[in-house]
Amino acid sequence: MNRLEEQRVIELAAQGDRASADCLIRTHQASLYSYMVRLSGRPDLAEDIVQDAFVRILTNLHRFDPRFRFSTWLFTIAKRLYVNAMQKHRPVYDSDMVGGASSRTFDDPSAPSIALEERSHARECLDAALAGLNDEQRQIMLLFHQQEWPIAQIAAYMSMPEGTIKSHLHRGRKKMRRLYEQVEQDADAQIESET
Repeated sequence: MNRLEEQRVIELAAQGDRASADCLIRTHQASLYSYMVRLSGRPDLAEDIVQDAFVRILTNLHRFDPRFRFSTWLFTIAKRLYVNAMQKHRPVYDSDMVGGASSRTFDDPSAPSIALEERSHARECLDAALAGLNDEQRQIMLLFHQQEWPIAQIAAYMSMPEGTIKSHLHRGRKKMRRLYEQVEQDADAQIESET
């Protein structure tokens, strides 16, 4: 949906139109959940945050400033809820949990089991590498690569200069590559030791 259509849906939802509110939720729920599960490493926490974020959004739609993107407002609220939750609980990065929640799109029953194992292994390595980043780098990597936000939008959302975002992306990619290779080497060494 383009921004003009989205603005009309927001206006209708603010007036109490349930179908418009449902449309906003359907449009943004999957991407917000995916972002939060990757950020937190906990599907249960991500689900709670997404639900709370939409409750807050829908009760405060009259406060939305149409000069900005709705998704930025939504993600900002969700991020604040996440920060509050992290102050109460220490995050858990369990690659099986994250991979199990986010790899559903890879579960193609027609694909050979070896290909599924390879994709599952790659997903686990990627999740482990992502978990090895600091919170700031992880968030920027997810917004850029998973949510496909432009650098300018990430910079505005994170209240950072665009150059800083680019630096975090560069350093984050290098660190993830190093961590990914290390996880693969560890897995290979474990397989060799078991045979």
